[in-house]
Amino acid sequence: MGRNEGFMLESIIKINQAVNGFIWGVPAMICIIGVGLLLSVRTRFIQVRKFGAALKNTIGKIFDKTQAKDGSMSPFQAVCTALAGTVGTGNIAGVAGAIALGGPGAIFWMWCSAFLGMCTKFSEVTLAIHFREKNANGEYVGGPMYYIKNGLSKKWHFLAVLYALFGVLTVFGTGNATQVNTIVSSIHSALHNLHIIDGTVDERANLIFGIFIAAFVAMVLLGGIQRIGQVSEKLVPFMAALYVILAIGVVILHISRVPAVLAMIFKSAFTPQAATGGIIGSMFLSMKKGVSRGIFSNEAGLGTGSIAHACADTNNAVHQGMFGIFEVFMDTIVICTMTGLSIVLTGAWQVEGLEGVQVTTYAFQHGLPFPAQFSSFILMLCLVFFAFTTILGWDYYSERCLEYLSGGNMKHVKIFRWIYILAVFIGPYMTVSAVWTIADIFNGLMAIPNMIALFALSGVIVKETRAFFQHAKEEALAEHRSFEEVCEENLNEEEAPAN
Repeated sequence: MGRNEGFMLESIIKINQAVNGFIWGVPAMICIIGVGLLLSVRTRFIQVRKFGAALKNTIGKIFDKTQAKDGSMSPFQAVCTALAGTVGTGNIAGVAGAIALGGPGAIFWMWCSAFLGMCTKFSEVTLAIHFREKNANGEYVGGPMYYIKNGLSKKWHFLAVLYALFGVLTVFGTGNATQVNTIVSSIHSALHNLHIIDGTVDERANLIFGIFIAAFVAMVLLGGIQRIGQVSEKLVPFMAALYVILAIGVVILHISRVPAVLAMIFKSAFTPQAATGGIIGSMFLSMKKGVSRGIFSNEAGLGTGSIAHACADTNNAVHQGMFGIFEVFMDTIVICTMTGLSIVLTGAWQVEGLEGVQVTTYAFQHGLPFPAQFSSFILMLCLVFFAFTTILGWDYYSERCLEYLSGGNMKHVKIFRWIYILAVFIGPYMTVSAVWTIADIFNGLMAIPNMIALFALSGVIVKETRAFFQHAKEEALAEHRSFEEVCEENLNEEEAPAN
């Protein structure tokens, strides 16, 4: 019987790996890149043309204290909630894994995926605002399941159900168990480096950590969507700034090596090398690792971030879409790039026996002029913030997916919220690898109906974008003002809903 159980377990692992490899393999990558390129061409590369406006209307709103209406978030709270779901431990551990397998060239392909992903995320957010609804509580709800339902014919509505179902199933892997496990593991590692505990795992300590994490999660989640937005808008900018400052410190202290490292990144993108220095087979492996890391990190193509954006207290779909551009830029171009540069500059990617978070920890410990224990503690702090806000963001995604599946029955959502909180206690005791594999599968499955919808509704995206900027151009001519001035004014005004 034991032999049969072992065979069954081995078979399940192989099936999971095969399915995961197919879903995140060549077809999915071509689909996501292809749709991103199509949207970029049809919007005339809005991520380039309006990049300045996207930064001005996101970073410039950090200190805007305007409160949203009941049941909604401010636009900046919405983007912070979306960033809370996307900026997670993958930005630290995932990038390290991509470089270890795909060489430094994976960073180049990560940039490429982010460039197209900025337009993809812009499109997702624009559609989410355009096709959103109000639920029984008067709250805005939207996202892929709603723009599939309201934008496509009835014969395609099954895609909305599939998307919502996958969204509920994946949350316990990506948004809960793995994040809690990472929090507990990073705390254990930091306390061990500070010689407060030995290297053994204390299950009583895990239980205590689980109680504290569950209590903090409950305090936020039971306060509703506005509480999630309020916490996210405070934690996300802080944790991102702290982490980026540390990484910039590594870069500055190794500034003389930056030109050589950049040259290595571009060269390795087309002649990839593994950590051992040997050729790893083909350029495609480096491309695959970089693109998949970028997609998994910023979620452009998965559509999850648009669920948070849909509840923003704004009627301006194009304006909120600009936040989507900023979100991908911040997540991948800034945070993932800083992680990648730190790892390559310090040679951490070539140290044998290290993987995931350990690689980034090594880079910070050897790249900063602080005691190793201090660097480890600061990185642990960043990891805790990253993981905690990801738990919050993914709870909101899954609640909205369940709300759609249940026809707006909020009783099911409230029960689910408590289950989600209690699931925190499972995280410290779970093995991460199998959970991540299953979570990856459902994430990939979520992308399929979303990419179909983006392709089918690309005309709506183009129409909305052109209408917004054409109106600004006509207004500028009538009032003898510059197009840029009127465009910026319109981005900050509430307009009648496009739908």
